[in-house]
Amino acid sequence: MRGLRLPLAVSAALVVAAPSVNAATVIVDAKANSSTAGTGVFSGLALTFGQLFNVTVNPDDLWNAGALPRWSNADGLIRDLLATGTDESGEAAGTLIGTDFGLYTQNGLTAPYGSLVGEIGGIYKLLGTSFSGSAWASGNLNLFYWDSNNFDNSQFVSAAIVDVSAVPEPATWGLMVVGLGLIGFAARKRQRVKVAFSF
Repeated sequence: MRGLRLPLAVSAALVVAAPSVNAATVIVDAKANSSTAGTGVFSGLALTFGQLFNVTVNPDDLWNAGALPRWSNADGLIRDLLATGTDESGEAAGTLIGTDFGLYTQNGLTAPYGSLVGEIGGIYKLLGTSFSGSAWASGNLNLFYWDSNNFDNSQFVSAAIVDVSAVPEPATWGLMVVGLGLIGFAARKRQRVKVAFSF
């Protein structure tokens, strides 16, 4: 019984020492936050290279690059999109409101028109409706609507940002190593006790 209490205590300590998770919702406007003639919106995250984070946008959340058919979600203008009758376009159900407009290259990134793009340290990356990965540079994460102009853009999407610390602090690593060693020691001790009682 004593051998079980030690691993449980160590496990509890490891949970307490686990990396923290922070979440926020950021509004990204197709006009104000356009990659051309707009400015990126700060996500609230100041990241270090390799730090894990997630960005998700509801696929039904739409924004617009101008006259029909230029409505899309955060994945951009990559396919035909029909109005539902209740979406942000205000068009009747079945109306073609979006289509494939190809790719746009700016600031070293080629991505679909109308897509959600992130920038860290001057380096841009496609995020779309769902991104889960590590920071490709150190600095603030800024969000953009990817477009060649913004004069007729409208609407916005709500991006859910989750910050997960990717690399535990040295003290946390030390605790994890010690904890795993103690768990292994306790497991071997229990095994020896079982062998002794089997005779």
